[in-house]
Amino acid sequence: MATTISDTDTLAALRFPNYRLWFFGQMVSLVGTWMQATAQGYLVYSLTGSTAYLGLITFIGGIPTWLFTMLGGVIADRIPRRNLLVITQIGMMLLALVMSGLVFLKIIQPWHIAILAFLLGVVNAFDAPTRLSFVRELVNKETMTNAIALNASMFNVATIIGPAVGGLVYAAVGPGWCFFFNGISFIAVIFSLVLMKTNVITLPVIRQNALLDLKEGIKYVMQHTAIRSLILNLGFVSIFGFGLVALMPAWAVKVLGGNVLTNGWLLSARGAGALIGTLLLAYVAGRKIRGKLWSYALILVPILWIGFSLVNKLTPSLIVLSAVGLVLIVEVNLTNAMVQTEVEDSLRGRVMGIYTTVFFGLQPVGALIAGIVATKIGEQHTVTASGMILLILALFTWVRMPYIRKIQ
Repeated sequence: MATTISDTDTLAALRFPNYRLWFFGQMVSLVGTWMQATAQGYLVYSLTGSTAYLGLITFIGGIPTWLFTMLGGVIADRIPRRNLLVITQIGMMLLALVMSGLVFLKIIQPWHIAILAFLLGVVNAFDAPTRLSFVRELVNKETMTNAIALNASMFNVATIIGPAVGGLVYAAVGPGWCFFFNGISFIAVIFSLVLMKTNVITLPVIRQNALLDLKEGIKYVMQHTAIRSLILNLGFVSIFGFGLVALMPAWAVKVLGGNVLTNGWLLSARGAGALIGTLLLAYVAGRKIRGKLWSYALILVPILWIGFSLVNKLTPSLIVLSAVGLVLIVEVNLTNAMVQTEVEDSLRGRVMGIYTTVFFGLQPVGALIAGIVATKIGEQHTVTASGMILLILALFTWVRMPYIRKIQ
């Protein structure tokens, strides 16, 4: 595993065979995931005509994050992570195939989608902290920031391809095929996991119950100044930044006068910007500027969301949303990288469980808030208000948490 990496070796993590298997298997699966997400959002809006229901579905899917993700982090510190990932991928595959079956049988109802969203949330609650902490078993510690950035680039390539393809498939043959393609796409990542010979991290001997393990992880985060500050800021960005994405199906129709294809283009534009951001991070991964980049991104996120709220034409909307995607992914992945660099291996699963609970758990809260508020004041004013809240937070953080800018 010994590898010499330059400060600007953008593809350093891909030198590791296990990481290559993970990268390309996940890429295929994530394209399917984004096809489903795009189809599901537009299907819900088509069935209900309600932005509030869009937010509600996202919120229901996020409830298990709060209930189970920190437990998932505890489990990720107790059993082989590759085995747990195989189980979660199979679970997600089966749920996607059930969704496709309901659509093909023409019996799909909003409450079906709500139940399946909840069950998918349960599986994700165990998958996400395991997947994040699994990176350490694929590369060495020096390559982790690069691997995290490339993970995000893989995710955002899928965010570009998946929504666009999902929109086209939805328009051509209906949403059922989007869900079906997502189901079979999990075969790629399951196959890659089976082929791996991972650099297994020795798990600690279990001497206490899971609740005490969880308490230890929470205490560690609360007492670690940098990790606590990073995760706290991530929570606000999740609510008032990522939560706005749930409005895109309604935005495509009501603000831009478009349809399901417009929704796909909006999500793909965000993914395109995010891909550029992740490649930028991969390029500078070896440089000691992470804290500064994080702080600048925190300020740019609200400024760009406010800018997005002021345009109602497709082309400028796609351009600004691309920029939003870029700074959001820089913010999130630098948070991930800095937290993972700081945390001890024996606590990695639990800390990433807390990280995941905050990041993924608060996005549905933000989506619910955005959906309800949009029914009262409209989508554009909702985005403007969220941007103003984030801007105040960013300025507060800049003044009161200067130590974050010093993180290298």
